Amino acid sequence: MISTIAPVEERRNLGIGILLFAQLFFATLDTSAKYLSSIGVPLGEIVFIRYAVHVALALALFLPVQRGLFVTRNWRLEVLRGLCLLGVTAANFLAQRFLPLTVTGALMFTMPLMVTALSGPLLGERIGWRRWAAVAAGFVGILVIVRPGTDAFHPASLICLAGALSAALYSIITRKLAGVDSAATQQVYSGIIALACVTPFAFDGWVWPTGGGSWFAFLAIGVAGMIAHQLNTIAHRFAPPSALAPFGYTELLLLAVASWLIFGEPPDAWFYLGAPIIIGSGIYIWLRERKFNRTVTVEPVED
Repeated sequence: MISTIAPVEERRNLGIGILLFAQLFFATLDTSAKYLSSIGVPLGEIVFIRYAVHVALALALFLPVQRGLFVTRNWRLEVLRGLCLLGVTAANFLAQRFLPLTVTGALMFTMPLMVTALSGPLLGERIGWRRWAAVAAGFVGILVIVRPGTDAFHPASLICLAGALSAALYSIITRKLAGVDSAATQQVYSGIIALACVTPFAFDGWVWPTGGGSWFAFLAIGVAGMIAHQLNTIAHRFAPPSALAPFGYTELLLLAVASWLIFGEPPDAWFYLGAPIIIGSGIYIWLRERKFNRTVTVEPVED
């Protein structure tokens, strides 16, 4: 059997470069999902394609080299983790039907704030007043962007925040599975569980792509997601999370460009005001976690 565990190396610049490259594929994933929604592809079909390609590539990549790929020491957490990932995907893709990529991207970046808020009751971590203040500031940034009570508010913002909450739970469960199951086993299980849940709803009103752009998005949504997750994993082999975390926010810049150039939805003034508050809160939490030698995920869990 070929070893599936690559050694950790201290090559931070390489790790950062790989992570930045991964953000391009993460942005491609979200952009493809929104494009398919804009041309009338049903949500169930989009999610199905996302995970069908994910599972096919994961099996092709890991099955030949990892014996016991399907062996898990905690199947309950694996199932729950897969359901949480499906929740992230479904909520984010649904919200993208109604909101610009800049808004959904910014709201999904509230995940680190939610992880911090949930780490106390779920992981037994002590959260000091400074990090609670950062969480509160981050949610002020949310209010600035979504503007509840005004004509600009759209209920899809709440769907996106539900996706961010699901992403936070996914991240916490991933922490609990660290050292229990391999990363490959976790990736395969998460894809298979999500695929099994969405398949019964995938073929109702199936729509095949009709042009080059739609075919590209149709195929890219799964391929880009798988590549992005693999690059993210490789990046963490060359650099610790404390070095990589701030660079995850570059995806938000890529989503802003895609939103403007592809969908004609440039960021508004409220985005420029609220997004830095959310990003600043996340980075402050990362700095506090780094000071106390904890691991924190600043980039959101990707769908």
